[in-house]
Formats: sequence, C-alpha cells, structure tokens
Amino acid sequence: MSDSKLVFAHFIVGNSHPYTFNDWVEDILKASRHLLDGFVLNVGRDDWQLDRVADCYEAARQFSRSSNGRSFKLFISFDLAVIPGAEKEDVALLQQYIARFGRHPNQLVYKRGVVVSTFAGQDCTFGKNDLDSGWRFVKDLLEHVVERPIHFIPSFFIDPRRYSTMPWLNGYFHWNGGWPIHLKPSDPRSKIHNPSLDSDTEHLRHLEGKTYMAAVSPCFFTHYGEDSWNKNWIYRSDDHLLVRRWEHLINSNIADRIDIVQVISWNDYGESHYLSSPRYPACQPNSNKWVDGFPHEGWLDLNAWFIHAFKLRQSLGGSQGTCNTYLAMNINRNISTRENKARIWMWGRPHLKGADASDDTVGKPKGWQLADDTFDIVVVSPYPDTFLEVTCGPPISHHRRVYRNLSPGRLHRFSHPMYPGFSMKATLRVGRESSLQQSEDDIEAEGVVVAVCDSETYGFRFLHNFEVENYNFNSFVCMSD
Repeated sequence: MSDSKLVFAHFIVGNSHPYTFNDWVEDILKASRHLLDGFVLNVGRDDWQLDRVADCYEAARQFSRSSNGRSFKLFISFDLAVIPGAEKEDVALLQQYIARFGRHPNQLVYKRGVVVSTFAGQDCTFGKNDLDSGWRFVKDLLEHVVERPIHFIPSFFIDPRRYSTMPWLNGYFHWNGGWPIHLKPSDPRSKIHNPSLDSDTEHLRHLEGKTYMAAVSPCFFTHYGEDSWNKNWIYRSDDHLLVRRWEHLINSNIADRIDIVQVISWNDYGESHYLSSPRYPACQPNSNKWVDGFPHEGWLDLNAWFIHAFKLRQSLGGSQGTCNTYLAMNINRNISTRENKARIWMWGRPHLKGADASDDTVGKPKGWQLADDTFDIVVVSPYPDTFLEVTCGPPISHHRRVYRNLSPGRLHRFSHPMYPGFSMKATLRVGRESSLQQSEDDIEAEGVVVAVCDSETYGFRFLHNFEVENYNFNSFVCMSD
C-alpha cells in the first residue's frame, strides 16, 4: 500500500469497552463503505484494551477474506498522555502490542516497515537521558520483537526543527493540523472568519521527504470540569471546517507530499469530533450531555466524497485541477461508490454562543467567542438549473435565502443565521425559480425538488436562551436521503 494515498480514522480503543466481536465487524464494514482504508487504534494502559484490539484485527482479517480484494488495515497509536514512559520497564506494554499484532496480515506496512504511531510521547525517555536516546531504544526493541523494520510516525508536540536531529524518525503525524488552534477571541473577525488551515508547511519543510500524515477533523468541543479531566474549550469549527481542510489538502501545493490522512476521529465522543455515533451508552467517557441526540453520520458521508477526490487526484497525476474538479468527475462519471444524485449535508449547534446555561457547573468553554451564530450547508447536484432554498423560521425574507445558478457537479457551501425556536431546512430544486415575493407554495410549483434536508424531521431545533441548561458546542448533523 506504500504507493497509494491512504486515509485512516482515529479510533479510541478506550471507548470500546462494551464492544463485541460483531461490533468490530459492523464498524469495519461501515468505515469501508465510506472509503476509509483502516483504523488507527489509540490504546492506553488498561489491560482489557488488548482484547478489544485483538477482536479488531480478527474482524479486519475476516473482512479482507470476504470483500473481493479490499483490505482493511490497522496500526497502533500509543496514547502516551496516559501510558507511562519514564522508566525502562515502561516499554513492555509497547512491546506486547507490537509482538502480538506487528506481523498480522491486516497490520499496515508502509515503505517496508510496520507502522507505529503515538499521541504525545515527547516527554518520554524510557530510562534514558533524553528523548532521542529513549526513542532510539524503544524502536530497536520493537524491531527486535517483530523481526521487521518499524516505520515510526509519532505525533510529538515539539519544534519541527528538531526532526532533522532524529534519524530514528520515519515520519510525523501533525495532530493539531485539523483545527485553527492559533485563533484567539481578541483577534479581529476578519482573521477569525475562514481562518488559515495551512500549518502543515513548517512540518513538511523539516521532514525532508519523510512520511507525512496530515490531520482532518470536523470540529472540536470538550466540556469536562476540574473534578474530571479539566478540559473545557472549543476550537473554531465554523466556516465548513471539514470541507475547507480537505480542500486545502487537495488543492494546495503540498498535496503531492501528503502520504496519509488521519481523520480525527471515528469515536472520540469527549472531544465531539466523532464520525460514528456511540453504539452503547458505556462507550462514552461521561460525554453524554453533549453527545446524546447529536448524530454525525452526515459528516462520515460527506467525508467519503473527499476521500475519493483525494485519491482520484493521485490516480490522475494531480493534473486535472482543483478539489471541485475531482468531485465533478465523481458525479458526472459516476465512478465511485457515491450515488449520482443531488445531496445536502447540514449541521449546527443547539444554541447561540452567548447563551447562559442554567444548570451547568463547568462554565462556558474557553474560546466560545470564536464561534458564529450560524449553521452550515453543503450541497452538490449533477443537474443544471439547480437552486437552493435555505430557511430557519417562517418564510420571510430574513429567515429565508435562495441561491441560484448552482453549477452542476460542483460542491457549494453556504451558511445561514440561527434563529432560536426554529429548525434548519435546505431544499434543492431544478427548474425555474419564482420571485422571492411569492409564497413558498409557488416556489415549490416552479421547481422539481431533488433533495431536502430538514432537521425538524429528527426533532432538532435551536433552543431559546431560557431553554439552555448545559453548554453544548457540538453539532447536530443531518443529510438528505
């Protein structure tokens, strides 16, 4: 697989305690249907996680045997925010995983090496004097137990200028690249709106041709108080974050240098960027207040369109143009698993950013001022003469907007103001569009409806400020049928 562009999803094994073997089978089928090449298995120090990882590898093996040549690959990411790494003996847990799974047929081997990653680990020395000697020691031991080279792609939070001094480093995963973490509430709104997502360049410069794994994520919100994980902040997730990040990776001059994309995440409910809803209540790390009733499968579906565009760009040698060019090929040639029809994806959080919650002991999340009081819409249609109507409230001018002359086969994105007490609705029609002065019934008569997305169907509406009991900057995501 080393010659291909790969896309993996970050999977928190710590959120899989109630999983059965069949749950792993179903998750792998679901991920594969949405064009993911595999899971990055984030493991901690709990003994039971080893058994869940074993089930995942076996489920991936069974999938590969029955999927007509498709394979689902896996690799381990050691979560060194929770796994100790100060003493020499701490390497034993890492050895245990790599010895057991490093030679598995569904283990990702990249550039002839068994892929191993981390979350953090820059402070781990494993009984040695410094990071360099500590990780050289770890890598040698892992290569010894697996009897193969290790292709080490950690996510260390260090100055990229240090990469050239680490000969044991085979690549780097830029975890924070998926969000505009540089923003501050004091920044001018002109900087906050559509912020830069191009922090990859500095890492690529210092990697000097080594493997680069880029991050993509749809949002970030976590809300834990001082009595638990003491994590309570947002990163700005407006401006169609998932879409704009993918567009940057596909359109920019770094596209050819990205080897692997890691989507954060499949199931990190505590940070709200999950693509797959919880299978069981016990899968959640006390995040139920902001996760329950907030599905994200619409993001999973939208993400697949970009995976296809990302890989199509490589197969065509990057010579055919922009991300929208590849999306257009997807629709007009109908060459992927995506259906050739008009589609709408839409998402928004439940309340205005300035609302005061009546029963929240944690407090407003840090960075709440960075958000906008809008919801996002993404549409694509294979038909000419398509127009979009977006409403949030009664069909009067300031609650309703119409966007005309949408180009067929191109992805279009829009934002619309949130109005408490109302749901969000988007309708794609083909044909003549009547005047804004006419009634909603007249508009429907003038165009053929080709796609509808209405959050009211699922019981979602924006809360009035007096209804807000707990702060929630997670998104409700829906899509057309």
